[in-house]
Amino acid sequence: MSTETFETIRFTADVVVTTTDGHVLLIERGWDPHKGAWALPGGHVDPGETSREAAARELAEEAGVYAAPGELTQVGTFDRPDRDPRGRYITVAYHLTVLPGTIVEAGDDATRAEWWPLAALPPLAFDHADILRAVTASAS
Repeated sequence: MSTETFETIRFTADVVVTTTDGHVLLIERGWDPHKGAWALPGGHVDPGETSREAAARELAEEAGVYAAPGELTQVGTFDRPDRDPRGRYITVAYHLTVLPGTIVEAGDDATRAEWWPLAALPPLAFDHADILRAVTASAS
């Protein structure tokens, strides 16, 4: 007789937005975990929503950047068990390239939204540095 243990798994979507001149959009988190840390825009996938739709919605809510879901290119799935201190979170990451000068405005649970040079990034929350590396490696 086996005893099965089921793990609660949460589903999220993240977006790497880069400019054609080598910058990436980061938000400063307004909530724990990692309150005050820099991160990629993203969040929970709502009921009835695809991860791509959630990524486009979160990008608009957190950074004021509007993109149709179809404009986002899937980067991959990130599911390392320890990637989030709240428990098991699986995220699908997407990429969007925009023109330099695209205006960003923090909203929702972001306290700031800013463009950072890819060559001079702050430490990133969660495994967002790994997600960003996946995008920049595929662009090389």
